Amino acid sequence: MMRTVVTKERAVRLVEALLSRERQESPWLPELAVLDVEEHALGWLVFWQSVEYIRSRELEKMLVGQGPYLVDRQDGSIHHIPVTTYVREGWEELYLQQVKGVRPPDPLITAVQVLVHSDGTMAAMRHLRKQAPLLGPQEAKAYVMAVRDGAEPPEELVSLTRKRETFPPLSIETLAGPAQ
Repeated sequence: MMRTVVTKERAVRLVEALLSRERQESPWLPELAVLDVEEHALGWLVFWQSVEYIRSRELEKMLVGQGPYLVDRQDGSIHHIPVTTYVREGWEELYLQQVKGVRPPDPLITAVQVLVHSDGTMAAMRHLRKQAPLLGPQEAKAYVMAVRDGAEPPEELVSLTRKRETFPPLSIETLAGPAQ
């Protein structure tokens, strides 16, 4: 299967078509257009704005709070990145997790691997429980045993090792699937 890499021009056309469909479905919306496009490793960040603002540059006509669209470089799918998610660190990892299904790295696996092989299972479990207090004794044991046996710990255990965010980012929403 041949993969098509989406060009900047194609990304703009895809977003313009999406904005046009949204306007047809919701005629009360202001007319929207592409304001700027930036290349990114994942694709094209397409910033859009009201046509009135683009023409006049009057701040009163500016729409605020929506965030850019990401047009995926590989398949042309379009994803909305909420502005509060976009301005914080790590939106790329969130995209890879939520949209591409990439499992985030396990923050403790390397230390547990070293400890289980140098100081033994109990030392690795103690360290793990200290670093990830959400893991109970049986969960910590299952995690350490998986690592000891050369396997990846199950995601439900790994998820308990990650820091919980007080204010997690808003989800990235897929607006259009792969482009034809």
